Amino acid sequence: MYFTDHMAVATWTAADGWHDSAIVPYGPFSLDPATAVLHYAQAVFEGLKAYRHADGTIWTFRSDQNAERMVRSAQRLALPTLPPEDFLCSIDELVAAEIEWVPTAPEQSLYLRPFMFATEAFLGVRPAKRVTYCCIASPAGSYFASGVHPISIWISTLYSRSAPGGTGAAKCGGNYAASLLPQQEAFDHGCDQVMFADAAEHCWLEELGGMNVYLITSDNELITPELTGSILEGVTRDSILTLAAEFGLTPIERRIGIDELLDGIGSGKVTELFACGTAAVATPIGTLKNETGSYQVGSGESGETTLAIRQRLQDIQYGRAEDKYGWLRRVL
Repeated sequence: MYFTDHMAVATWTAADGWHDSAIVPYGPFSLDPATAVLHYAQAVFEGLKAYRHADGTIWTFRSDQNAERMVRSAQRLALPTLPPEDFLCSIDELVAAEIEWVPTAPEQSLYLRPFMFATEAFLGVRPAKRVTYCCIASPAGSYFASGVHPISIWISTLYSRSAPGGTGAAKCGGNYAASLLPQQEAFDHGCDQVMFADAAEHCWLEELGGMNVYLITSDNELITPELTGSILEGVTRDSILTLAAEFGLTPIERRIGIDELLDGIGSGKVTELFACGTAAVATPIGTLKNETGSYQVGSGESGETTLAIRQRLQDIQYGRAEDKYGWLRRVL
C-alpha cells in the first residue's frame, strides 16, 4: 500500500480545545511509551473515498455521514468530538493537496482514513487530556481485481464482536482487534470472512468482521439486521436501504435469526445474500458454513439484484448517474 505525500493533523487539549490544524508531510508519530492509546485503546477512525468524475472534478460520497459517525464514535470512547465542518474541511484540504494522487481509472479512488487517538502520556484509567486527529490517504483499486465473485462466510457462535452496551456502534480499533481471531477461525474453515451472532443468545445475525449484511427474499424483501447498539451504522448500509425502492424491494430492518436465515436458504426463500461496506460496496455471498455443514445461497453465483445495487451505487459515486439524493460533496 502506498500513501500520499501529506496528511491532515490537528491537536486537542483539555485546556485549549482543538488547535494547530495543518496539512503536513506524511511521516511517523513520535510516541512516549506511556502514551494513553497504547494502554487504554482510546482511538476511533473513519473510512471514505474521493472519486474523480469523467469531467475531472473530485467528489466524496456522503462524507457528512462519516463526520457525524465519528462524532458518535468519539463520544462513546470518551474522546473530544471534532465538529463535522472541521472534519469535512480536513478532507477537502488533504484531497486538494494530493489532487494528482486521485486515480482516473474505472473503479479506482483515493481512500481516506481519518482517525483520532489519545496522545497524553500517562498511566491511569481516565479519558486522555491530549488527543491527536489525523487523516491519511492512499490510492485504492477495485476490491475485486479479477471481477466480482461470491465470497464464503463462516458463522461464528464461539466469539462475539460486541455486547449490548458495548462499543459495537462505534468505529473503534478495539472492535476490529476482537474480530481478528474469529476471522482466523473462518480462514481455518476455508472461508473468506466471519459472520457474528449476537453476544447474548448467539442466535441472531448481526454483521461480518468489517461489513454489514443484507438478504433478499423471494417476496422481494430486502432485509438487514436492525440497529441495536452493537452493530455499526454503515453509510453503505443506509444508502442501500434508500435505494431499495428503485429495485422493487421493500426495505426491512429487523432481527434475523441464524436458523431463519439457514432455513430460508434451504427452502429458496432467501434468494440472495450480500455484504456491504465502503471498500467492496456490495459483495455477493455464495456460501455459509458452520459446525453443522455448508449452505449454498441459490446457485452459489453472484445475484443479479446484488450486482445491480452495486452498480447503481458506483454510478452515483463516479458521477455516471444523477445524484437525486444529494449524496455527493464536491471537493474540487
